[in-house]
Amino acid sequence: MANTCSLLNLVILFRGCLAANQQQWQQPNDCQINNLEALEPNNRVECEAGVVETWDPGHEQFQCAGVAVVRHTIRQKGLLLPQFSNSPQLVYILQAYTYRRGSHGDPFPGYPETYQSPQQGGFGESAGRSQQDSHQKIRRFRQGDIFALPAGVAHWCYNEGSTPVVAVVLLDVANNDNQLDRNPRKFHLAGNPHQEFQQQRQQERFGGHQQCNNVFCGFDTRILAEAFNVDERLVRRLRSEKDYRGAIVTVRGQLQVARPPRTQSQREYEEDSSEYERSRGRYGGDNGVEETMCTMKLRENIGDPSKADIYTQGAGHITTLNSFNLPVLRWIQLSAERGLLHRNAMMVPHWNLNAHSIMYAISGSCHVQVVDSYGRSVYDGEVRRGQIMVVPQNFAVVKRAGGAEFEWISFKTNDNAMISPLSGRTSVMRGKGRRK
Repeated sequence: MANTCSLLNLVILFRGCLAANQQQWQQPNDCQINNLEALEPNNRVECEAGVVETWDPGHEQFQCAGVAVVRHTIRQKGLLLPQFSNSPQLVYILQAYTYRRGSHGDPFPGYPETYQSPQQGGFGESAGRSQQDSHQKIRRFRQGDIFALPAGVAHWCYNEGSTPVVAVVLLDVANNDNQLDRNPRKFHLAGNPHQEFQQQRQQERFGGHQQCNNVFCGFDTRILAEAFNVDERLVRRLRSEKDYRGAIVTVRGQLQVARPPRTQSQREYEEDSSEYERSRGRYGGDNGVEETMCTMKLRENIGDPSKADIYTQGAGHITTLNSFNLPVLRWIQLSAERGLLHRNAMMVPHWNLNAHSIMYAISGSCHVQVVDSYGRSVYDGEVRRGQIMVVPQNFAVVKRAGGAEFEWISFKTNDNAMISPLSGRTSVMRGKGRRK
């Protein structure tokens, strides 16, 4: 009798596990996509010195890839206020007049809190100051630069040029470093900006737009005054409760920051791009200690055609950025690809082996076809400047430029994303043996 009961319990347990597994297998995942779309931003927020545009993070394509996308337009003397996110970010500079006309800062928690006396003659905008703050890195940027920002690292951006700076930002909300949820979040350290990604549930929960929307608003004024050792009136200004200028504000006068003179910054920019390559050439690879948090390289330029990894005369070129040439990408598990196709040129059919691809059209237009695992065409149409298309992992895709050059930037959800072409000298079809 006991053996019969034990056998009955085992059968019931097995059936329960099998039913649970079948239910899990039958649950739809986020990448069951029947049709893809070329998407444009659907939310636009006007700020005092620029514009913030976002794509709907709830769209099935972004849910599939686990990402969100923002585009910032920063006008002359505009400052993107300090902020951080719950997910890693890649920031690509679509447009900038020249690299000496823009600055980007990231107060990384690993940087030492040290102060140095300035050299004789001063530090440009910081001339006359008695000390130089070395707690953060301030980098000048140019068109084609890409910044890698780990989750939770604050950053700001200032445009001191005469033309707008345009940057497109990818947030990898499905990254393991994000332990909250798949809702993209921006934590603001200044001002009172609108939420870039409007979540209906959050609006219902808080009753519409918040009167104060930076991280200092929720703290008691007296506690902040004691923590910063300042007057309570200054704390109330820090909370910016009545500031309606948005996330991008105009700097009155000149932004005062402590940094080296421009001539040194130019040399630093050139050396920054080549020093790591020289060190790898000498030592033959990573030794695990050549980069610390304080010296970690967070920027690379992929807009320079001379850095192309693939070049075909008359057709175009492709430049890849991965953890081999920017090691911080190994940490945040992201990479990028920038390509250019000449008029009527084609990038042969291929698929991404180990990553989703989020393609942003920089200029021109191209005809794109995407095929899923069932052999169905899930997209057959045009992608134009300013639009985004998500190509899921292993979906086959082909691009053909229109009547003008087509440029794009693709963000990929793997630090060493790889593609497999269907035709050409290195294709999978060429690898098959010939029948005698």
